[in-house]
Order: sequence, then structure tokens, then C-alpha cells
Amino acid sequence: MTDVLIVGAGPAGLSAAISCSERGLKVTVVDEFMKPGGRLLGQLHQEPNGTWWNGIEESAKLQNKAVSLGVVIQLGVSVYDIKQSADGWIVYTSSGVQEVPALLLATGAAETAAPIPGWTLPGVMSIGAAQVMTNVHRVRVGMRGIIVGINVLSIAIARELQLAGIDITAMMLPAKNIINTDAGDPQKVMQSMLRLGHLAPSPILRLGSGLMRYSPLQAWGLRLYPKNGFKIWGIPIQLRKAALAIEGEEKVESVQLADLTPDGEIAAHSTRSVPIDFVCMAGSLYPLAELAAVAGCPFRFVPELGGHVPLHNAQMQTPLTGLFVAGNITGIESAKVAAAQGTVAGISIAAFHGVSGTDEELQRAIRNVWEVREQALIQFHPQVAEGRRHIETMYDEV
Repeated sequence: MTDVLIVGAGPAGLSAAISCSERGLKVTVVDEFMKPGGRLLGQLHQEPNGTWWNGIEESAKLQNKAVSLGVVIQLGVSVYDIKQSADGWIVYTSSGVQEVPALLLATGAAETAAPIPGWTLPGVMSIGAAQVMTNVHRVRVGMRGIIVGINVLSIAIARELQLAGIDITAMMLPAKNIINTDAGDPQKVMQSMLRLGHLAPSPILRLGSGLMRYSPLQAWGLRLYPKNGFKIWGIPIQLRKAALAIEGEEKVESVQLADLTPDGEIAAHSTRSVPIDFVCMAGSLYPLAELAAVAGCPFRFVPELGGHVPLHNAQMQTPLTGLFVAGNITGIESAKVAAAQGTVAGISIAAFHGVSGTDEELQRAIRNVWEVREQALIQFHPQVAEGRRHIETMYDEV
């Protein structure tokens, strides 16, 4: 008999499993992927102290610790329905039906698209898919290509692709359309980029990004922005160029580009085609929360957290008895924050099961989440702390 079923074997789910098991609970984790780790598996970057964050290694550490504590991890298992029962939750999976007193949803996030004509051709992929192909499956996504969409996610993954020997000729904006309104706006993209100035490899770029935080300088900055962009790790970041369409008969062969005015309009007589063999489309991330909706959990729209999120409190509880959430399903943040939330959820589930002595541990774990968040180098949404307080206030009002 399982005390808690955890859906999702990413950093939140595995950390929660460890936290539950350390407090004497029997834990089962299910995940539809063939390996545990979630988005950890694709991550590879250098920390400010010079050490490397290797997501595959971090995932292995969590998996090994969980297994050593007796956690059962079932991979290649999909969950397709959830129903509340008198004794807890009935979970319908591709490997059978389980009934458990407590259920944790740690399903993570999914990517939104930034579509342009030709984006369904073979050789076009999301930036997250390129990350997984490169860092998990060790498959080269192509020889020479571009990234369409400039944001925190695409810049981080561009570096990972470059480290794998893949030629990223440029990063640029998608052409403006009904979906790409903000992603195709040079000024809005510049404003989001300024939040990442502290990560720039060049002191000059860091100084420039600091000065550009002053609004009167931003318009001038766009007008003076080099046509060929500024380079980060040798990759041109082109705020004044857009990909209008991806071209090819049976696969990607070229991309149609154009220069942009500071207002994001296509400059006259600037359209041309550039040969490439792959394109990475970089939209944004949103909470993957369908299972919470199926369970009947109430939602709130919190833009600072990435969209609609299940209503929950700081203890990772939802208003439904025995249903908990953790990780990016609660809002888009880093893997380290997700892991810290998983620890909170595990202690909270132990308290739900009547394990004594959890009150002080739970408060320490909640404080740790905030400390990890404050230390995070990258925030996907700048007002995430405000979003967290907002969702907790709304929970208290239910």
C-alpha cells in the first residue's frame, strides 16, 4: 500500500519523494518519460563560482537517494484521470489504477510556441526539444541554424548547443503576428533582456545593460543597436532582425530574414534568405497543470507565475484534501526552487499523514524556498515573489 503517489520524477517530485520517505512514508513516483529527472536532464551550465551545474548528475543524485530510501519509481507510465474518493484519490494510469490517501502533482512546465510560416518543416523544433536532443540523447540537431525568440530560456540553451559544437549563426525575433506580439517587439524584448545583464560574459555588456535600465536611454539604445547585434559567447543577439518564414521543400533549407525598425516594423527592401539546416523556436514556459484541472482543483491566473496555476498555499497544499502540488506546476522557476518546493511538499504530506514533529521542519523548509529564490541568478518572471504572495493570499481567502 502506497502512502503517497507522486506524478512527475523531476526535481520537485524526487525531492518530495525523499522528504516523504525520510519520514517513514511509503512512496511511489510515476513519470511518462524513460528516465527520471524531468527538465534537469537537459541542463548544463556554469555557475558564477566556476563550477558546472550538470543536470544529469544532479538527477542521478536525487534518484539514487530516493531509491536507497525505498522509493518506487515507475517510468514510462502516463496518468490520464484522477478522481477523489472517500479515502483519498483514485489515479488511473497506463499501468493500472491506484488508490492513495495523498497525491502530489509535480508535472512541471511545457513550452509555448512562437510560430511563423514554415515552422512545421522537419528541422524545426522547440528550443527545449533541442536541449533534450543535445544533452540527453547526444544527437546533433543540425550543423548550422538559428534560434527564433530571445528570452532567458533560449539564451541559456544557446550556450549549451554551442558547447556541443553546434553552429548558432544568430538569435533573432520572430515576425510580429497575432501570437508573437510581445516576442516580436524589440523594445519589450530589450526590457526583458536587461534583467539578464548581470550574466553577460563581457564587462562592457554588463555596464551597458546597467545604463540601459533608464527608460529614456532604451529608445536610443534600439536606434543605435548594431544591425549585426551584440555577441554573447560569439553568438549574435539581433534585436533588429526578424525571421519572417522558414523555407524548404521537404526540410529546412533556409530562413527568410528582414531588418526591423526600432518599433518592430519590417524595414523596406531588407528581406533576404540565408541558408541553414535547422531552426529552434523559443517561446516561453507555462505550468503543465491539466491533471490538477482534471482533479477539480480551483485555479487562479497569475501572470507573475507564468499563467493559470492551481490554487495552493506555502505548504504546497491545494484546497482539495490530500492533493498537493510542487515545482513548475505552481509557477515557472528554476530547478533549484522546484527541488526546495518538493521538500516542503514532502514534509507537508508527512504532516497530513500524522507524522509528529513536522511543524518546525516545515517552517524551515518554507524559509529555504524563499532563500533559494532570492539567490537565483535567473528569474523567468521578474515579479515572481509578488506572484507567490498573491497566490497564497488568494488561498487564505477561500
